[in-house]
Amino acid sequence: MSDETRLIDALRSIAGHPGARDLRDDAAVIPTPLGRDLVLTHDMIVEGVHFLPGDPPGDVAWKLLAVNLSDLAAKGAEPIGVLMGYGLTGRPDWDEAFVAGLARALDHFGVPLLGGDTVAQPPGDSRVLGLTALGQTAPGGAPDRRGARAGDRLFVTGPIGDAGLGLRIARGELDGSRRLLKAYRLPMPRLAEGRALAPLAHAMADVSDGLLIDAGRIAAASGLAVHIDLDAVPLSAEARTFGDERAARLAAASAGDDYQLLCAVPPEARDAAAAIAVEIGGFEAGAGVHLHDHDGAVPLPARLGYEHGDI
Repeated sequence: MSDETRLIDALRSIAGHPGARDLRDDAAVIPTPLGRDLVLTHDMIVEGVHFLPGDPPGDVAWKLLAVNLSDLAAKGAEPIGVLMGYGLTGRPDWDEAFVAGLARALDHFGVPLLGGDTVAQPPGDSRVLGLTALGQTAPGGAPDRRGARAGDRLFVTGPIGDAGLGLRIARGELDGSRRLLKAYRLPMPRLAEGRALAPLAHAMADVSDGLLIDAGRIAAASGLAVHIDLDAVPLSAEARTFGDERAARLAAASAGDDYQLLCAVPPEARDAAAAIAVEIGGFEAGAGVHLHDHDGAVPLPARLGYEHGDI
């Protein structure tokens, strides 16, 4: 068990509000008297963990906003605004470039900055950044990660593994296209797809830590098993140049930072979902993640995706 899982399990005992969804979802969802549900999420990113020290500050700002908007997308929510927490580490030039990048990102997504807080960190310390995003949906319109049902089909909105390759390019481990590097540094939250899929889906989540681990989280939260056809997992043309065999697909499916959406869709909504996303598997009674491809059953990799504090 990771430190992250252990801590969240402990926090569940004090997160008793129904809006917390037992801390098993991407966001909290709270009904309001105004005829809309309020959707709230908070994500943090840390230098050396979620972004590299050499990443451009403007790209870091984009990523901080995008990963939070992705959680809203997974609930089919329309963004209202954001609050930011910012750690100052004695680099005013970095801060200035970050603010300029954040302004561009906020303008791109049409989201206002509403406030937040700044704190001083020890000079030279790894930078810690946090963002709270607020969104809204129609009443009952935010799919719950716990809502998948046996017989539901599993869909994903787009290619998997590009950001993992982009990270390796950023680290200098391989050469590749600028588009793959952008997939890592400048992720795109699937807000429109989320709004289109939410009315069809019993459950939905984004692919932040890896397709396998995030699909497994939907299954576990819903008390089900998920079966995934590894051959059906979409890869971009650029990713295919690095290999299309089983090992390459497993690497893509266990890499993180793709921020595509995963959703559990009932059979009767299958055709409608197929106009927006790609079918890659389904949910059945049981437990765990089960893989297969054209050669049959596929053993699970030792690591399904990223978890903080892996031990």
